[in-house]
Amino acid sequence: MNEKDSTMEAANTVPKLLERSFKKYGDRKVAMRVKDRGIWREYTWKDCYEKVKFFSLGLISMGLKWGDRVSVIGENKPEWYWADLGAQAGGGAVVGIYPDCMPHEVKYFVEHSASKFVVAQDQEQVDKLLQIKNELPLVTKVIYWDFKGLWNYDDRILMSFDEVITLGKEYDKLHPGLFESNVERTGSDDVCLICYTSGTSGLPKGVMYTQTSVIHSTGLMLAVDNWCEDDQYLSMISPAWGTEHLLGVNGMLLAGMEINFPEDPETAQENIREIGANLVFFGPRQWESIIRTFQARITDTSALKRFIYGLFLPVGYKVADLRMARRNISWLWRFLYTIAYWGVLRPLRDKAGLSKTRYAYSAGAPISPEIIRYFLAIGVNIKQFYGTSEVGVITLRQGDDIRWETSGPPLPTAEVRLTDEGNTLVRTPGAFFGYYNDVKATQERLRKGWFYSGDFGYVDQSDGHVVIIDRLEDTEELSEGRRFSPQYVESRLRFSSYIKDALVVGSKDKDYVVAIINIDLENIGRWAEVRNIPYTTFADLSQKAGVIELVREQIERVNKTVPDWARVRKFVNLHREFDPDEAELTRTRKIRRSFVEDRYRYLIDALYGDEAETTVETPITYRDGRKGVTKTTIKISWL
Repeated sequence: MNEKDSTMEAANTVPKLLERSFKKYGDRKVAMRVKDRGIWREYTWKDCYEKVKFFSLGLISMGLKWGDRVSVIGENKPEWYWADLGAQAGGGAVVGIYPDCMPHEVKYFVEHSASKFVVAQDQEQVDKLLQIKNELPLVTKVIYWDFKGLWNYDDRILMSFDEVITLGKEYDKLHPGLFESNVERTGSDDVCLICYTSGTSGLPKGVMYTQTSVIHSTGLMLAVDNWCEDDQYLSMISPAWGTEHLLGVNGMLLAGMEINFPEDPETAQENIREIGANLVFFGPRQWESIIRTFQARITDTSALKRFIYGLFLPVGYKVADLRMARRNISWLWRFLYTIAYWGVLRPLRDKAGLSKTRYAYSAGAPISPEIIRYFLAIGVNIKQFYGTSEVGVITLRQGDDIRWETSGPPLPTAEVRLTDEGNTLVRTPGAFFGYYNDVKATQERLRKGWFYSGDFGYVDQSDGHVVIIDRLEDTEELSEGRRFSPQYVESRLRFSSYIKDALVVGSKDKDYVVAIINIDLENIGRWAEVRNIPYTTFADLSQKAGVIELVREQIERVNKTVPDWARVRKFVNLHREFDPDEAELTRTRKIRRSFVEDRYRYLIDALYGDEAETTVETPITYRDGRKGVTKTTIKISWL
């Protein structure tokens, strides 16, 4: 074994990888940069190592013990990473919490994980914790890193991030070498991270990762895609989701690539364009949002530009189709595509910040084939991979093997098999350790080394590609015994620039499919203004005759692409958006299907009835505290 291989083997934990990178790069290379007040602030590997070191020692000085949990809530910033790595280096396990969680959700995650410390971003997050602090007796300190608005707060539980760093420096003088020995002490079987599931079918469960499982998936992706130390990556997925650790934290440590943090979530798209990101990960909803924006802007532009767009986009589609079919592209189509690319398609790619993107990824839910085809037309190959919170990445499309309907073949060391019911079973060395404080759920899902994912799919026997259709529990059967995937139809509906979300429903005692539609307020609002259609509220706009007809056209387009029995026959435009604060969506913006179906059961029943409309009463609270009820008439439409 050569020296390089020996070093790689020795660095079998995240803290050891950090130490290895620090020794390799020191202050000679930037590790992180963050946009702050319009300026990119840079941190070298030495800067990051010292932040992690002293934060870790500061926590230890305040009572962090080996195996304790540390919760972190906030937007993607360097401090999130430093707190994460610092807690791990002290033998702790990190618990990620989505920044838009409500106080009762924060309480659940902190209480369920028995966290001893909470690291919070700013006044907004601190206020949530102060509201529930008396219900969290195990929490000893709430540590914040953005002090704006907190100058006059006087609570003994609060401490700034910089104060913890200062404590760590003093502790280091009294205990020299402790941090280094702690890093050496970390082992591959240590539980270092707890990520909670989205909770689409019940309360979120805490997925426990060991150091091995945290590192494993990133190593597999590196074996397929050649990430390198010159690559730029924008951290915009919440680290509360394990995918950000796979791509961001571990991508930085294993590949040496530079991690960039946006100034605000709203500026992320602009910041991606500034840095020229080489690696990009968006969830399906974000890819859909980019296309909706493109389509809306094209609609608003001049007739000449719409003509040029309509002339050259089909050229991009033709070449994309040839690539997906693995057919030779003739010199004529290459020539036409070159003109189309530099005239129309590349400017679109640049607007999305993808001009330098080498690897574009998507995961978390099936992505519409129209999305993949569109981006391939403008020169971006979206690689959809399949994985779960419990086992990491399992499959990944390789090279130019472009198959829109699959997630690629299993990665090395990963195994996939199916039960007779179509349940996807996975076995991999990177599997999770179990669900925190939930032995029963662990035993139900992890049997003899196989993880029972609950995902309905199949394996293409011709090439081994894995196709995931939907959650097994979410596939529905109609009265004729035919099954269909609501998510399959929903993902295609969301390709429309005018549909933000959709809930597609079927039932054993019914012989057709219905849908509840969330219109895209921004794009349909713009569409209505161009046509001089007046409206006052979201509810008012959603029930306009022209808007209903517009949505009908979008559904009919999708209906042509699905089997006859799975086509939507009736729909309504919902009078409000699905809301994560109302528990209708998870924090990763997936529909909580059973909850939403129960909440809107009256609408579903109306869709299966004979009436042409139904009335909805919505309670409201005015600014002066008065309460009232608004009534909205929702129109039911046949296709």
